[in-house]
Amino acid sequence: MSLVFAGVCSHGPGITGRADRADATVRDALYASFDRLRSALEASRPDVLIVVAAEHFANFFMDNMPAFCMGMSDTYVGPIEDPQWLGIPRVEIPGNAALSLQLIESVMTDIDLAYAQEWKFDHGIMVPLHFLTPEYTLPIIPVNINCQGPPLTPLTRCYDFGRALRRACEERAERIAIIGTGGISHWPATPDSGKINEQWDREFLNHFVNNRRDALVAYTDEEIYREAGQGGFEIRTFVAIAGATEHSRGEIWFYEPIPIFAVGATIAVMSIS
Repeated sequence: MSLVFAGVCSHGPGITGRADRADATVRDALYASFDRLRSALEASRPDVLIVVAAEHFANFFMDNMPAFCMGMSDTYVGPIEDPQWLGIPRVEIPGNAALSLQLIESVMTDIDLAYAQEWKFDHGIMVPLHFLTPEYTLPIIPVNINCQGPPLTPLTRCYDFGRALRRACEERAERIAIIGTGGISHWPATPDSGKINEQWDREFLNHFVNNRRDALVAYTDEEIYREAGQGGFEIRTFVAIAGATEHSRGEIWFYEPIPIFAVGATIAVMSIS
């Protein structure tokens, strides 16, 4: 088995950048869940970690916004933001260009996939790595799904992308872990920043951990925007992980609305079968 671990987590920049302003009990519980996720990831003994994330106009803009893009480099740098603001030092992160190429070639037989040989990681990848690979020694393969600029990547295609990525992983001898990182409901950089729709989040997470494909892809962008904000479009990363673990179920390890982090902070894992 080549895919050895799958999970999801939130990546709000406040998780590291505004840690001192959060309720200590809730913050420490979130951090403990990140530690648990790190321990489980390490126990799977991966050779590489694929991070399926949502970019924030750090590398991709409306003049060039691929639906899906995978990194293909031996090294990456992050964070692209001010390290003091994010609370994460700027570091060099190892990649695996040869494995990326092989995965890209395989996925492209089912899904149109762009690639990038240069990529500066923003908080969408750096916050998870800060907790999950604190020594930055595990090679990373980044994946971006367009959750930013309309027309957004259809949810059905996100699930199909996850399926194609799983198939590509299973063709490899390397032990591959995958993490999806995004919302869920949040309204970042708006007057509603800090607003969280807990009921909507919990409904979505219930569909996610039970891998109800039809329910996961039934959300419309209009509904997501209304109920979960523009940050809610990032459910695409979770949907891709569901596709990569089709027919499996998962478990929520942490969910709590944390307004100062401007997100319903989430940690969950999916079984591999």
